[in-house]
Amino acid sequence: MALTIEEQIKSIQEEIDKTQKNKATEYHIGKLKAKMAKLRDDVEKRRASSGGPAKGYSVKKSGNATVALVGFPSVGKSTLLNTLTGARSEVGAYDFTTLDVVPGAYEYMGAKIQVLDMPGLIRDASKGKGRGREVISVVRSSDLILFVLDFYDTNLQVLMRELENAGMRINTHPPDVVITKKEIGGIDIKTTVKLTKLDMDLAKAMIMEFGLVNADVVIREDIDQDQLVDVLAGNRVYINAVLAINKIDISDAEYLKEVRKKFKHWDPVFISAVKNIGIDELKAKIFDRLELIRVYMKKQGEEADMDVPLITKNGATVGDVCDSLHRIFRQNFRYALIWGKSARFPGQMVGLEHRLADGDVLSVIIRRTGE
Repeated sequence: MALTIEEQIKSIQEEIDKTQKNKATEYHIGKLKAKMAKLRDDVEKRRASSGGPAKGYSVKKSGNATVALVGFPSVGKSTLLNTLTGARSEVGAYDFTTLDVVPGAYEYMGAKIQVLDMPGLIRDASKGKGRGREVISVVRSSDLILFVLDFYDTNLQVLMRELENAGMRINTHPPDVVITKKEIGGIDIKTTVKLTKLDMDLAKAMIMEFGLVNADVVIREDIDQDQLVDVLAGNRVYINAVLAINKIDISDAEYLKEVRKKFKHWDPVFISAVKNIGIDELKAKIFDRLELIRVYMKKQGEEADMDVPLITKNGATVGDVCDSLHRIFRQNFRYALIWGKSARFPGQMVGLEHRLADGDVLSVIIRRTGE
């Protein structure tokens, strides 16, 4: 009897797990990973087109950015939401107090930050356990993840694994690889860097295993097998994350040293949501990892409004700001004047493609109607 897709995926994962990883087996493992990714992609497409009623939480995004609180049940997420925003999220010393997504918001450095409290993630959440898929769908659409750990339960890997299994990649960037399908010619791979983690023949085999027969592939980064699989899957979400370790008010000094050492590379914020300890530091870290910048608008012939900045993403251009103001600003754009870090000199004249920096003062000059 033929295996179902889910059974095939399970069988491939078991084979990967039991195969000793070395130079001699990397070709075999790489092909298995590509095959499994293709099967998972088929499962998701089938689920999306099943026609059944969509399950999930309805969350209206607001403000300049959305932060998702992610943690195990009863680690203090609801208390933290209340402390950060003043929202009312039910608090209790038992699992699954929060049975819905509870939004709140606060202002920081001129930015309006939305925070979402949601049911805790548990092992196998990515497979649907504990309404895991619904929770993860909300996380995927957020701008930042705020991991919240209990000081005495710091198993972050379980949370990371569930999100990664759901196609999320934390604190990293999309691999610099472009795959363009074509009608004939087979698989043609070109690289601009030396590949030290991935053999060219294996890369071609993995691409073909994913179902591509004719394609031009340009690799501009020293990627590994897993990164190539992510590119082939094409449905990964790349998102920054901040780690907060809660209940610092009841911590043991010696154990604190161990926790600091364990998460050194994360640079976590140690907080007490109940005692309001570390909250200002946490807000600063969230703002930094959201990669937001403030731009102060200046009308021609007037002083700049330095009280209410326009909040946009790092890397935004003058054109992006025009789009956020009103479509007429791009349509009737003449030029812009810039003061600040991105300007070579005060009042520099720039065009739509000029990239802005935090704290810039911007004056947009547009044509009058009829000009």
